[in-house]
Amino acid sequence: MESQLTILLPVAALWLAAGVVADGLPRLHNTRVLRRRTGWLLVLTLTGVALTAAVLGGGLLSGGTTPVDRAAAGLGLAAGPALVAAVCSVRRVRRLWAGAGAFASAPATPAPHGLRAAAAHPLLGLPLQVTALATVPAVIAATGTDLGADPSVTGPAITVGALAVAAIAVRHALRHSRLAERAQPDVPRSTRATNPLHV
Repeated sequence: MESQLTILLPVAALWLAAGVVADGLPRLHNTRVLRRRTGWLLVLTLTGVALTAAVLGGGLLSGGTTPVDRAAAGLGLAAGPALVAAVCSVRRVRRLWAGAGAFASAPATPAPHGLRAAAAHPLLGLPLQVTALATVPAVIAATGTDLGADPSVTGPAITVGALAVAAIAVRHALRHSRLAERAQPDVPRSTRATNPLHV
């Protein structure tokens, strides 16, 4: 049990750290800080994807009931969100890091709303946070508490997890739309259309 937990804890900690860093990106108002945090997020996400793939691959290659097999079975729920994070989140984080790098010559520049809206995009932070949430049952099972053994616990746990994912998704969508609206340029109004004497 302990060896299984020592495999799962670093994976869960990496995804949790990536989710926390991603959640704080839209609140950053300085371009230099945004670029630095985006670099951290890129490293955390790539390391989390690599560790998750290594554990899942090790579970497929080794037959039996080794700690790697049990850890891989526990991470089966996190495989889907981790794949989405590898496909969608990594690309968006790299683009955000490159966009913030365009302001490297002026480090005190405030982060534009366009960059902050990109940092708040649901496909950037949501897969990371859902993956972190999906590693929790594996860690709990590794400590000796099996949530799937008691049906009276399994149902509420699934409901709470689904509600948490929905709440995270709605939060990201609202924050992204608010920042995206601020990033839109003001459309100049025609003076002719507002002149009541114009024929």
